[in-house]
Amino acid sequence: MSELSKIIDSLEVKFFKLSKKIENLEQLNESLSNELSALKQNAQQENKHITSLRQELESLKITNSLLGSEEYKKETKLKINSLIREIDYCIAQLSE
Repeated sequence: MSELSKIIDSLEVKFFKLSKKIENLEQLNESLSNELSALKQNAQQENKHITSLRQELESLKITNSLLGSEEYKKETKLKINSLIREIDYCIAQLSE
């Protein structure tokens, strides 16, 4: 009977250790999930900021070309032509 008791005690110890490991892994998983969520949110904010800066850069390029800079003149003309086409399309839609 003592052999059976030793086996049961051994199993209880192993069960307790596994239980603790599971608990620690669950805590680690929760922590990593929270960190991942924070990093995703940060990445989204950075992407929005990058988009905003790109738009600002484009506006500055257009402004610079309108002020007489030769560097971005072609891009500005293309953008203006694109805007004129959009306006003409809207006028055509309203005329129908």
